[in-house]
Amino acid sequence: MSLLKLCITRKIHKKNRLVTMYKYFKAAMDRILALLGLIILFLPLLIVGIVIRLDSKGCAVFKQERVGKDKKPFMCYKFRTMLSTDIETSASNPIVGDDNENLTRVGRWIRKWKIDELLQLINVLKGEMSLIGPRPFMPVHIENYEPWEMQKFAVKPGMSGLSQVKGNVYLSGKERSYYDVLYTKKMSLSLDTEILFKTVGVILIGEKKYLKHVSELDINTLKHEYEKQN
Repeated sequence: MSLLKLCITRKIHKKNRLVTMYKYFKAAMDRILALLGLIILFLPLLIVGIVIRLDSKGCAVFKQERVGKDKKPFMCYKFRTMLSTDIETSASNPIVGDDNENLTRVGRWIRKWKIDELLQLINVLKGEMSLIGPRPFMPVHIENYEPWEMQKFAVKPGMSGLSQVKGNVYLSGKERSYYDVLYTKKMSLSLDTEILFKTVGVILIGEKKYLKHVSELDINTLKHEYEKQN
């Protein structure tokens, strides 16, 4: 029995070392790719900013406080897609739908193609975000989180994530939390690569095509696993 425990312990330590190594690799690649992306996309992003200013009044760039790794707040950058950024969203569902009447003409188009989020490459370059990870929400949207949901803050938030390629706006708050927490437990190069390619698919054919709901049983299982460990 002691030999079995020793083997299990060694496997756990080896897995933890691999995860730690991947986190360093991921952080380095995030910043390199973010810098390259900003250089390559500088002119197109500048044009998008000018078009936004011509289409409606207000600054082209919108920044808002979001909650990052270890629940630390940071300012998240986006292109402005709305006439007014002072709108209310549900605490249980912070996603603003594409049918929102507050969206500008240009805003609807750049949201459809996820262009509004490209400015978050700046957040990635600053080390506040990752290319792949749980999407960051405003502080008000996590006030009612259960303890198990807080596990998502063990990693940096991302420009795209597992919940974004599993239905995103079509998922409930708990379903998104399930996928966010699941990502923190399964994070790897293969999973990040899969999410990256599926993100392209989501942009081209829509989120609903990738919709995969989570059962109450699966959510409760993840919740109970957390409670047993704590």
